[in-house]
Amino acid sequence: MAAYKDYYNLLGIPKTATQPEIKSAFRKLAAKHHPDKNPDDKKAEEKFKEINEAYTVLSDEQKRKFYDQYGTAEGRPPFEGGFQSGNFQGNINPEDFAGFSDFFQGLFVQGGFSGSTFSGRSTRFGSDGFGQYQQIPRDLEATLEIDLLQAFHGATTTVSLNGRRIDVTIPKGAKDGTKLRLRGQATNGGDVILVLKLKQHPTFKLENDDIRVTVNVPDYIAVLGGNVRVPTLDGDVEMNLPKGTQSGRSLRLRSKGWIRRDGSRGDAFAEIRIVIPTNASQEVLELYQKLQEVSSKVTATD
Repeated sequence: MAAYKDYYNLLGIPKTATQPEIKSAFRKLAAKHHPDKNPDDKKAEEKFKEINEAYTVLSDEQKRKFYDQYGTAEGRPPFEGGFQSGNFQGNINPEDFAGFSDFFQGLFVQGGFSGSTFSGRSTRFGSDGFGQYQQIPRDLEATLEIDLLQAFHGATTTVSLNGRRIDVTIPKGAKDGTKLRLRGQATNGGDVILVLKLKQHPTFKLENDDIRVTVNVPDYIAVLGGNVRVPTLDGDVEMNLPKGTQSGRSLRLRSKGWIRRDGSRGDAFAEIRIVIPTNASQEVLELYQKLQEVSSKVTATD
């Protein structure tokens, strides 16, 4: 098991310390143990790494709360999978904290920490030329799930970020992987990057720039032909079904698909699924019976 790390003790502060007190303690220790001031001193380098790690956790209220609750001597929270906050899923990037202790890795990386602080990034510090070390802003990234129709039409949605509610504009025709940048909204002054993920829709399936939809068609219309209603991204439309249409056939509706960057649109494909009545009336059953008799005579003469 990883050795327990007392981050409060490393910074020389009580557990009740405020954020200004945490920042002040870190700056003093960082100035004292920074490798630039202690060349070839391995102990100073290790000490600086420890206080950097402690500050990374305690300066972030979400990580601090998580550490206070689950930072046991075992270095692992008593559950699997971590937290989720609304539609956001923030995951620590192991590569960003590769130099941190096994205790940190076990608690925040393997332990599955996530929360409204989004994905973690390493805390970097630079000198301002006067012996003070300041945190360098880093971008944070998160996944934002949205409805397919919201992405098609464009919309404004509200997200919660560290207790603040922020309106986010979804552009028309956004797709999986579209990135939205919220400048300066990260806790350390960096940007928040939202990566859009389209939720699975019960009616429409997006394939590149095309939309696929299944249309249930009564068997008699499939045989005789006629108009059927087809759902599209713009609303229902009527489509003329040719006589003798087989189940599984796809009919194209041009320019009824997804919006492209140049303003043009893909196509929609309506896949026909022939259905039969499940609770047929006596009159309908008699007609089917007559159809069976006629079909049998036709088959017999062929």
